[in-house]
Amino acid sequence: MPDVAIPITCTSTRVRFETLPPLSIYLHIPWCVRKCPYCDFNSHQVRGTIPESDYVAALTADLEGALPQVWGRKVYTVFFGGGTPSLLSARAVDELLSALRARLPLAPDAEITLEANPGAFEAVKFAEFRAAGVNRLSIGIQSFNAGHLKALGRIHSGVEAHHAIEIAQANFDDINLDIMYALPDQTFAEACADIQMAASFGTSHLSAYHLTIEPNTHFHQFRPNLPADDLAADMQLMVEETLSGRGYRNYEVSAFALRGRKCRHNLNYWSFGDYLGIGAGAHSKISLPDCLLRQARVKHPQEYLPAVAEGRQVAAAHEVPVADLPFEFMMNAFRLTEGFPLRLFQERTGIPLSAALPGLDAAEARGFIVRDHERAAPTLLGRRFLNDLLQIFLPLSV
Repeated sequence: MPDVAIPITCTSTRVRFETLPPLSIYLHIPWCVRKCPYCDFNSHQVRGTIPESDYVAALTADLEGALPQVWGRKVYTVFFGGGTPSLLSARAVDELLSALRARLPLAPDAEITLEANPGAFEAVKFAEFRAAGVNRLSIGIQSFNAGHLKALGRIHSGVEAHHAIEIAQANFDDINLDIMYALPDQTFAEACADIQMAASFGTSHLSAYHLTIEPNTHFHQFRPNLPADDLAADMQLMVEETLSGRGYRNYEVSAFALRGRKCRHNLNYWSFGDYLGIGAGAHSKISLPDCLLRQARVKHPQEYLPAVAEGRQVAAAHEVPVADLPFEFMMNAFRLTEGFPLRLFQERTGIPLSAALPGLDAAEARGFIVRDHERAAPTLLGRRFLNDLLQIFLPLSV
């Protein structure tokens, strides 16, 4: 952790933005009721009470300190992530949104998402979240099966999941449900039942994630019995076919939208837009006129609070090398089923498309993408072997 604030100036003379990308705000709420064994996010089990007022004050001060990087830029989406942001009071959410509106112009139709877990749902509280300005809810269901919920360390039951969705639908029109598959000892029929149940609610968005074992998690240390690769692949195909049959469009690797209600916040990530991350461990990608910066905040909430007070909340920052930009752009853009318009590459990276043409040629030759004079998109092969596709764009020095 640095002793002084990290500078925000750039040294590059090779990146030039004619117009800056759209800007999103991410606010990280790091507490949860219980740490799940598969989770590698910066989340911490609540012990005692959350220092809500202190943390809201720190988030506001953090935002204030970041203003020179984004001054005057319109904010198109806001995302409260965690952890479990719904552990905050509606008053705290209202205070944070008010602080944001007072410092940056918020688009009139801004998408404002709050993550929630079924084990922390209260009807009155969620009506108050809606009144505070939240207009999209993302609920971490993961499964409706009691055995799998227990294996995943979730604190809710299938009945509570149903109840949470009903409360959400009484207050919000735009709702995402997170579902996981390829769970410990999960059968194909059980995975199918979860997806069919999730789709039956008709929410505007579903996110279906293949469970992966990440380092520094309980599951990594004590590996559970997971479905074989072939079975997991069959589950993935089933998810795609089932949701397609229910009218959901698979517009990104794990994201499915009903009636065109895509997640605009995540779309900004995938189209290489900018985002300012505020809060413990939050990450940022900020384009300045002559370079692109990445930053990370102090990770642990107990260290983040005093760091903000001393103006040293940015724990790491670096200018993205020009040679890395094709890979960083494609790592996001090729997650989208429809790929990207070719003009977007220069708009969002500040370098000409010619820098990416050798990689695009190689990817097309291997059947990973299709393209014409306007657009490049991953093929089914490219989507199934996304890592192999992306490796083509790694800098030669890597």
